Amino acid sequence: MPGRSSGTARVKPLLVTMGDAAGIGPEIIVQAFRQGALHDAVVIGDPAVLRRAGAPMTALIDAPADLVDVPSGCLPLLQPPDLPAGLAELPLGRIDARNGAAAARCIEQAVALVQAGQGAAIVTAPLHKEALAAAGLPWPGHTEMLQALCTTPGQPAPPVRMMLANDELRVVLVTIHLSLRRALDAVTFDAVLQTLRIAHRAARDWGQPAPRIAVAGLNPHAGEGGLFGDEELTIIGPAVQAARAEGIDASGPYAPDTVFMRARRGAFDLVVAMTHDHGLIPVKYLGVEQGVNVTLGLPLVRTSPDHGTAFDIAGQGLADASSLVAALRWARRALAARQA
Repeated sequence: MPGRSSGTARVKPLLVTMGDAAGIGPEIIVQAFRQGALHDAVVIGDPAVLRRAGAPMTALIDAPADLVDVPSGCLPLLQPPDLPAGLAELPLGRIDARNGAAAARCIEQAVALVQAGQGAAIVTAPLHKEALAAAGLPWPGHTEMLQALCTTPGQPAPPVRMMLANDELRVVLVTIHLSLRRALDAVTFDAVLQTLRIAHRAARDWGQPAPRIAVAGLNPHAGEGGLFGDEELTIIGPAVQAARAEGIDASGPYAPDTVFMRARRGAFDLVVAMTHDHGLIPVKYLGVEQGVNVTLGLPLVRTSPDHGTAFDIAGQGLADASSLVAALRWARRALAARQA
C-alpha cells in the first residue's frame, strides 16, 4: 500500500491518547480514523484494544516521526512501554484499575513526546475518574494530571483552567473538580483574576487577541446587590476591575442564569463561570457533538471531546466521534494560530 504524503513528514503529528479501554474512546478513535480525521495523528495506546474497537489494521511505530512511513488504511499506533497486559480481555463498560493505569500511562507518554519535540499537540479520548482512583493515581481528571506532568521539578505548577467550547459558546471555569462546598471556598479574588488572565492570554491560541469576557456571578441574580450573597461585591467584582486595569476586556459579574444566553447571541466572546456545573451545563445543553474541552495555561496544546467514557453504550456501535473530530480541528487551529 502507498505511504502517506510527504507533507506529513514536515509536520509534527497530533498525539491521540486512547482513554479508558472499557469506554467509547477506542471506538471514536477508530471512527475518526475511518472519516479521515486522523491523517496527521498518531494514536498512543494498546493495539489489541484498538483492534477490538474495529480498527481495520494497525501499524506499530517506534516514534511519531514514523507516521510518514505508515501505509494509508493503517491506523498508526505507538504503544507505551509498561502498559498493563490483557486490556482487550477486560469487560467493556466496567471500572478496572488496569484500564485507569493504562489511560494514565498513555497520557504520560504523549506529554513526554511533546516535551521532547516529537509531537505537536495532545488530543485525549475520555478516561474514567474512578478507574484512575482505583489505580492509585492522585489526579481527579485530565486537567490536574496534565498540570502535574507539565510542572518543572522544583518549580510551581503552571496555573491551568478548563474551557468548554462549541461553535456557539465558550466557557472558562474558575474551579473544576471540587465538591460544591469546597468550590465555594476556592472562589477567591486571586482565583478569579488569574482565570481572567489565563483566558485572555489563551485567546491568541485561537486567533482572538482581545476577547470580550463576561464574568458570571456566583449567587442568584449575581447577588442582587448583596441580598443573596456578597461574593460579587467582595470578590468577583473587584477581580473584574483589577483585570480591566490590566487591559483585559472583562465585565460583570452578570446574573449566571442569563449571561450564557447573551454570549450565545454575540454580546461576548467568552464567559468565565465560578463552578463546574454553572459553566458546563449551558455548553453541554447545546449538544456534546461539537463540544471541545480545552486546557488553558499549559505549555502545550491539549483538547478532548466534551463527553465521558459512556460505559453504558461502550461496544454497542452507538458512540459518535463528532466531538473528537471537533477536538482535533480545535487543536489544529490552535497550533496554526501559535505559528502565525
